[in-house]
Amino acid sequence: MKRLWVTGYRSYEINVFGDKDPKIKVIKYALKNALQAKLDDDELDWVITGGALGVEQWAAETALTLRNQQVHVAMMTPYADYAKNWNEAHQAHFLQLQQAVDFAAATSNHPYQSPVQLRNYENFMLAHTEGALLVYDPDHPGKSKYDYELVQQAAEKGDYQLELLDFYDLQEAAEELAEQANDNF
Repeated sequence: MKRLWVTGYRSYEINVFGDKDPKIKVIKYALKNALQAKLDDDELDWVITGGALGVEQWAAETALTLRNQQVHVAMMTPYADYAKNWNEAHQAHFLQLQQAVDFAAATSNHPYQSPVQLRNYENFMLAHTEGALLVYDPDHPGKSKYDYELVQQAAEKGDYQLELLDFYDLQEAAEELAEQANDNF
């Protein structure tokens, strides 16, 4: 797999309402470990994610820290003016990320018109990647449920890879971070 779709929970779905929330550090740590493992196995050239607040933006930020290992980062959105209705701080962060990645575009050149744009976006992401990494727990559904179901169907056909970072994985990552912090004391 050379192109990986990374998605998952929106920040509000996991009760993250500020940039200083410790959950962000844990999620980024888990994402970095998963991406690093793929880089170490020479299985990753592109991290392709969306621009949604939460896992997608954290994935883009994390992948950007791995650029020195020849990974490229793309940020795709399902329609034009994606962040238009967000507050100023979120819009500014979105634009900053969009400028920092190697490639950014929307799968539709029109502002939001219908759920068809979201389905087209999912199909685009599926068609342009060989696998997906989701920070998602099927026992705790969120908006990524639709992405998960689509990816799961592709994986069952055998032509697509699915990797989940669920709440158990995130708990392990939190424990590893805590151990590292204790070791540094």
